[in-house]
Amino acid sequence: MATTAETPEAQGTQEQEPQFNLALTQDQKDVRDWVHGFAEQVVRPAAHEWDEREETPWPVIQEAAKIGLYGFEALQQFAGDPTGLSLPIVQEELFWGDAGIGMAIMGTGLAAASIVGQGTWDQAMEWIPRCYGTESEPKVAAFCASEPNAGSDVSGIRTRAKYDEASDTWTINGQKAWATNGGIADVHVVVASVDPELGSRGHAAFIVPIDTPGIEQGAKVKKHGLRASHTADVHLDDCKIPGAYLLGGKEKLDERLARVREGKKGKSQAAMQTFEATRPSVGAQAIGIARAAYEYALDYAKEREQFGKKIIENQAIAFALADMKMEIDACRLLVWRAAWMARNGIRFENAEGSMSKLKAGEVAVWATERAIHILGGNGYTREYPVERWHRDAKIYTIFEGTSEMQRLVISRAISGMRIT
Repeated sequence: MATTAETPEAQGTQEQEPQFNLALTQDQKDVRDWVHGFAEQVVRPAAHEWDEREETPWPVIQEAAKIGLYGFEALQQFAGDPTGLSLPIVQEELFWGDAGIGMAIMGTGLAAASIVGQGTWDQAMEWIPRCYGTESEPKVAAFCASEPNAGSDVSGIRTRAKYDEASDTWTINGQKAWATNGGIADVHVVVASVDPELGSRGHAAFIVPIDTPGIEQGAKVKKHGLRASHTADVHLDDCKIPGAYLLGGKEKLDERLARVREGKKGKSQAAMQTFEATRPSVGAQAIGIARAAYEYALDYAKEREQFGKKIIENQAIAFALADMKMEIDACRLLVWRAAWMARNGIRFENAEGSMSKLKAGEVAVWATERAIHILGGNGYTREYPVERWHRDAKIYTIFEGTSEMQRLVISRAISGMRIT
């Protein structure tokens, strides 16, 4: 039976069909290489010093600002990528350099994400530049959600915000804990309860500038890892702020609270809405740490000799490195998928954001531990960086939702049931 050849028109139609492609664009490659160069030449050489000092590395932040890596314009550039991949790429490369310094540079992004996600356009244009300061005088911002008795249980937030209609002001009282840049930030985004009876659905987020009377830093946290990143309690004692400092505005808040009181579904509450948006980026940070440990251990295993041969020639070492590479690449795919979905407004039907953060955080802890084993006694000393990377990695199974909380979110998403 004779066959009919495809017409040129038909061939053209087939050629125009979209093809599955994981290759980065040239712009994304350029951004990756640019940030990697900064991480390699500026961040890594300073990492040990600032980890030991346990202080904010202002000189490194200023260097990042000078080259355009830290600031409002950088945020716009990375967040503007329609694929959603630029920000995770930047996070991975920077945290490959050092996680403590990386968090000192990127910690402001959590507050900025909250302002963008919950505020109006005018609020974003007013406050995000102030979060970052200027090239000559960089500033930082803090997102204040957790409290001494409200970590994973955000419904337990006790910080209260009360509105006075006559003066159009809010008065905030409470204590925040574990705040990155808390007390040293120029801008604090504070999650507070405006209606305690509604639990987490009665929360709102507020801008509290550092010059507001009544806000002050509490105890600075002495941490296991990320020691170059400042973490502290924040006390708010009768902090009075203008009504315009409520993110999203009073009208929007009143409409949401009215829907909730009527038994209708409201949008995500303030803290969780921010965390949902940032989980892929947090996962990318963990990947950077894991990749740093893997690459260092690989190089070490190819140079270190025992019993007359390179230790990588032993299957135990080679297989461990193979597993590390495989798990890190798998994490990256999960993070990129979640970042792409978030950027393109695709709902996380199966908690893809939580999957990416959970997997990356646990792999970072596992991979850095494997690296210590491969280096042996050297890996346990502070003369080698894998010890620091292992300390830095652990927080990724705890903050912005513990591994257990991520599993709870995922299990609820896949089952459609209220698992407790």
